[in-house]
Amino acid sequence: MNWKLVLQLSLFGLAMGVATVFVIPSNIEPMFWLVIFIICGYIIARRAPGRYFLHGLMVSIVNSVWITSAHVLLFDSYVANHPREAEMMTRMPLAPKVMMVVTGPVVGVVSGLVLGLFAVLARTIVRRNERGRAAI
Repeated sequence: MNWKLVLQLSLFGLAMGVATVFVIPSNIEPMFWLVIFIICGYIIARRAPGRYFLHGLMVSIVNSVWITSAHVLLFDSYVANHPREAEMMTRMPLAPKVMMVVTGPVVGVVSGLVLGLFAVLARTIVRRNERGRAAI
């Protein structure tokens, strides 16, 4: 397991954690994550020593720590810029910050499953391209 790679790629999560508080609205956030997952999947496929799925899973779990921390620490700004999410939080059984801390890791694991699959798929494509170049 290349923890340096995992931590470096998780910095996308730190950037997105802050950006989603102040700049990126919820309706376009998934497009940013798609681009980030494609980039991370490719980098994992090229630089990880193996266990591509696990690397993707761990990147997303660490991402969830960054994002949850940013959203909790910047909570007032987050709810000010995300009225729909703030309104949904009022209907939750737990306090909003507690709800974020509880759901953050769950979202991290689910997105990790997706990023893990992206990494495995990217590795398959990279390997196929490497074989094609070797045959030339």
